[in-house]
Amino acid sequence: MYYFFKIALTALLVVAVSEISKRSSLLGGALASLPLVSFLGMIWLYIDTGNTDKVSELSRNIFWLVLPSLSFFLLLPYLLKKGVGFSTSFGISTVVMIGLYLGMVFCLKKIGIQ
Repeated sequence: MYYFFKIALTALLVVAVSEISKRSSLLGGALASLPLVSFLGMIWLYIDTGNTDKVSELSRNIFWLVLPSLSFFLLLPYLLKKGVGFSTSFGISTVVMIGLYLGMVFCLKKIGIQ
């Protein structure tokens, strides 16, 4: 039952962002920009393990990996405004973001962050 509750709450938040964005992209963007998945992930991790070290490590890793994800939100609107189709823009933005994720993971390993 607990597992179902976690799935239902997470799905509800995603649907809420989608529905609110239909009415106001600014409000939808504000809700989507909140690190809700990160919040929930840390809460579920703590409830499931009671381990604050794991929560701390997750939080630190989220920080470093948010940086490459920002490329998606810069590149997608740029490509769309240039007239590139949605699917192509979405694909290119995703591939660039994944490349930057891989680069960030490589760099973090080099400086000793696992």
